[in-house]
Amino acid sequence: MAPLPLAGVKVLDLTWVVVGPAAIRVLADFGATVIHVESGIKVDTARTVSPYKGGKPDPAMSVLSANMNANKLGMQLNLSTEEGRGVVRRLVAWADVVTESFTPGTMPAWGFDYESLKKINPGIIMMSTCLCGATGPLAEFAGFGNLGAALGGFVDYWGWPDRSPAGPAGAYTDYVAPRFIASSILAALEHRRRTGEGQRIDLSQAEAAMHFLSPAILRYGVDGVALPRAGNADPVMCPHGVFPCKGEEEWVAIACQSPALWPRLAALIGEEATNPRFDTLLGRRRHSAELDAVIAAWTSQLEDDEVERLCQERGIAAHALTTSVEALAEPNLKDHFAWVQQSVMGSIPVESPRIRLSRTPGSVRRPGPALGEDNDHVLREILGMGDEEIANLAIAGALE
Repeated sequence: MAPLPLAGVKVLDLTWVVVGPAAIRVLADFGATVIHVESGIKVDTARTVSPYKGGKPDPAMSVLSANMNANKLGMQLNLSTEEGRGVVRRLVAWADVVTESFTPGTMPAWGFDYESLKKINPGIIMMSTCLCGATGPLAEFAGFGNLGAALGGFVDYWGWPDRSPAGPAGAYTDYVAPRFIASSILAALEHRRRTGEGQRIDLSQAEAAMHFLSPAILRYGVDGVALPRAGNADPVMCPHGVFPCKGEEEWVAIACQSPALWPRLAALIGEEATNPRFDTLLGRRRHSAELDAVIAAWTSQLEDDEVERLCQERGIAAHALTTSVEALAEPNLKDHFAWVQQSVMGSIPVESPRIRLSRTPGSVRRPGPALGEDNDHVLREILGMGDEEIANLAIAGALE
């Protein structure tokens, strides 16, 4: 098998929580050597979030951290000590890329601003990401992915017209920004390959996430109309919604992505769907509440998988809603997780790479490390330190 495409790329990963570690894991999945630095003094928030192996809160048993940091080497350093910062400077000299996701001002306070890193390694690429970017009036804005969704416009846009704004679940921007981070680093690496020049990447998580609101933003830019909250409705497709089925808490999502599909769905539903008001897309949109009631009356007589089958056979997009547990049982997702041995937790599930390359597929080679699991390897094998130097670091509290 061919070497992984990012073999030889070296990354010093100072990011924490989800957005940074998830992005840098993409590089690790495809062969980059990534050293992920954490501290036992201020534990990474990802280690304080469930699920935990065994069910009891314990930073050492965080399955989330083991997923976000799979395929990485784990190092424990106390950057509040000069000795700990000294180790980082030596790792900067080793690395091709340095990544961080602290509040703006943190890295300069440690002496790790981009200009300082360039003096150590002129070709270094530095990727910095925070909620609103490192510059501008909101650079010091406090928050995380949940609030990023509010700042980016998602919360106001998401929900039902007769209810309060809802917004997407969870730390939304933490899960959509990583693809922009990973691609920007790859672009910077290619630029350096061509020119020898490193550069700094400043990525605002809220701005990156706004890419997913492009239709609404473009609509406002064209005619000044702000799209309202519309529940499951779509501004173009109709019908487009989620409908109840025969079983308890069974639902099916149906969308006619083109007007030509409506007659096929109407034929399945029967006489109630032949109302002339539903003949055109404009008519269906004007009478969408009545249309949804007609569709719901039909779906509620059938099991969700039966509705899915009938629609799919006719080229209509329809899918039974599944819980997260049911989704993992789907044959299409059978390779989504790899079960691997973690040094503290034992056997745990780790998500496989989301991208499949035919010649150079990534894989889960190891789970995220325990805190400081690879200190000895990094200090001895990568930085060439001996027993006395490592002992002095420990005495100074640099390895805490």
